[in-house]
Amino acid sequence: MKPFVKETLDRQQWRLEELDALLSAPDVVNDMARFRQLSREHAELSELGALYKQFQQRNLDLTEAQSLLKDPEMADMAAEEITACEADLLRLDEALQALLLPKDPDDERNAYLEIRAGTGGDESALFAADLLRMYTRYCETQGLRMELISESPSELGGYKEVVLRVVGDRAYGQLRFESGGHRVQRVPATETQGRIHTSACTVAVMPEPDESQAVELNPADLRIDTFRASGAGGQHINKTDSAVRITHLPTGTVAECQDDRSQHRNRAKAMQVLVARIQEAERHKREYAEAAQRKGLIGSGDRSDRIRTYNFPQGRLTDHRINLTLYKLTAIMEGDLKEVIHQLHLARGAELMAELEQANS
Repeated sequence: MKPFVKETLDRQQWRLEELDALLSAPDVVNDMARFRQLSREHAELSELGALYKQFQQRNLDLTEAQSLLKDPEMADMAAEEITACEADLLRLDEALQALLLPKDPDDERNAYLEIRAGTGGDESALFAADLLRMYTRYCETQGLRMELISESPSELGGYKEVVLRVVGDRAYGQLRFESGGHRVQRVPATETQGRIHTSACTVAVMPEPDESQAVELNPADLRIDTFRASGAGGQHINKTDSAVRITHLPTGTVAECQDDRSQHRNRAKAMQVLVARIQEAERHKREYAEAAQRKGLIGSGDRSDRIRTYNFPQGRLTDHRINLTLYKLTAIMEGDLKEVIHQLHLARGAELMAELEQANS
């Protein structure tokens, strides 16, 4: 365990003992606002404290086992215990470091997932449909639910743009590192000479705004248009102007919804997407300012950033942010994104831990 991690855990342990005393003090018990605040802090530190005690105990077990190695009768048993202790200490060390990392409250929120075709014409639109299928399959395996907000189909069965709401446990936290440029290299179905083409799509993942903290938009800054929805939806959806498009005039940000038969509900959903996009733009400004100082790459999520390449002839996926290459593209396109997402979170955790270490040095 790194020295600064141990020092931080020791401080947290002392704080936990301090909180135990404070929560039984009469002046705190009588102040419900402070009592709730301290209770939340106590709950957060309790898990950390329990894991740290396990780590300390296994460290003692390791020392004891190592002392038994000199005894011929106990050497084999001691060697097994040493192996078990070292494995437990490594696991507990990783878990403790993960708990020490600063948490983004948005990670617990639902998310909006937007896929937009880029360079490459029809092939790009078909790749957008492939990405939609990949994310849909992944969300199914993770117990996440997807709701269509709007879609703009292309002529050959792909999508010029599609926007979905992802609902479930840590939806944004799971998908946040998918934002950016996705490049595909393959032979298009329309290619007669077997040449490999390169095209691209952009993906944006945005946390669903907290209504109590969402930016307030001046109604005078909004232009609201209604229009007839396109695509699947039966007879009714094509006969009424139920689809809604909202434009934020100062920024030019646009959001639309055509999923529901009700114009009122479509307007509410489009407004949520609009607020999410405006907040995401503000988030990018802050993150780029921070990235300029720390030179962090993961999490910037700008659409112009090429984050990943899908090479079909080689069956290869490469995530350029962390130099990860996997030769199981068929499985990944069927939704097996777990390893990619796990590696991205590990890399981001390493970045944050390095920042913490630097701050404590």
